[in-house]
Amino acid sequence: MSDPVSDPVSGPASKPAPRPARILEEVKSIVAIASGKGGVGKSTVATNLALTLSARGSRVGLLDADIYGPSIPLMLGINKTPAVTPERKLVPLERHGLKLVSMGFLTNDDSPIIWRGPMVHGIVQQFLSDVLWGELDYLLIDLPPGTGDAQLTLTQLAPLSGAVIVTTPQDVALIDARKGLKMFERVNVRVLGIIENMSTFSCPHCGKETDIFDTGGGERCAEELGVPFLGKIPIDPAVRAAGDAGTPIVAAQPDHPVSKLYRDIAERLVPPLEEIRRATPFELPIIT
Repeated sequence: MSDPVSDPVSGPASKPAPRPARILEEVKSIVAIASGKGGVGKSTVATNLALTLSARGSRVGLLDADIYGPSIPLMLGINKTPAVTPERKLVPLERHGLKLVSMGFLTNDDSPIIWRGPMVHGIVQQFLSDVLWGELDYLLIDLPPGTGDAQLTLTQLAPLSGAVIVTTPQDVALIDARKGLKMFERVNVRVLGIIENMSTFSCPHCGKETDIFDTGGGERCAEELGVPFLGKIPIDPAVRAAGDAGTPIVAAQPDHPVSKLYRDIAERLVPPLEEIRRATPFELPIIT
């Protein structure tokens, strides 16, 4: 028998693992929140966007799939261990109206998680198929940065409605954002748009705006790659303080200018998701 053919994405060819039956069947729209690199504020964006959708009256879940660096427990001020049913199903925790699952809920110290790819694949699969998410209008999945095992597991197992790319405006972030976008295109997952985070900083003392990480890069990238530009989020100390306090800005200060920007982004994001949901039945993507 000939040697298995190797592929740059999936590795050596092998018999595909069985996919969970009727995975997340009660969830209407599943959205991956991704970035090509770390440090762009992706988890902050995912959390505030989830809260914005919930404030619109939707049933929303947030899955923290950043196995190595889960930050959702801190941002939402919750650090408990989820209950497990007799059928060994995980019951999501709830905070600010969101259903939540995170690797951070399953560890009780500051020890680093040192796992190889198959272990990451296994826990992500469990988060998708062995959690009692129930009926949801939206499940947002906060991905780890990059294009590694967790991302590939999700695109192969979860019926994703689409992906949102979070970037900062400078070139070094945009290079990786393009890679992330191309990965989703390769596995036939629709990119719903790009959000430019940390787009500018307005001095609270003099009011002068400073483009610390440049500005407009996310919008130019979206135009270049032919995907929607969903909006800009500035650097604001109130956003950092709210996240550190466990009550993100959208929940802590719904009238804050940044909270309004998240509402604007949600207004642009919801219509295409509704269009996708009404379209033909979803088929799991196949890596080509």
